[in-house]
Amino acid sequence: MNNEKYQPISCDFYDELELLAMRKTVAKIVIRKEEDGVEEISNVIKTLYTKNKEEFLVLENGNEIRLDKLVSVNGIALKNYC
Repeated sequence: MNNEKYQPISCDFYDELELLAMRKTVAKIVIRKEEDGVEEISNVIKTLYTKNKEEFLVLENGNEIRLDKLVSVNGIALKNYC
């Protein structure tokens, strides 16, 4: 389990994620991995939710990603929204 304190993301970036979920199109998602480096995933964002004050997105394949682990989605970098 991840013990890092959750860092909330920009509301504007969250809105972009919600829009992608509504459109149900394949998104190119780059996430920061705990083992130094990044991983690129292509999948549909099914939904977003909050649990224990942490925000997550759920992919169509069932994988969940904590939003503060995102590097970029469809070339839009999270850091540009902070």
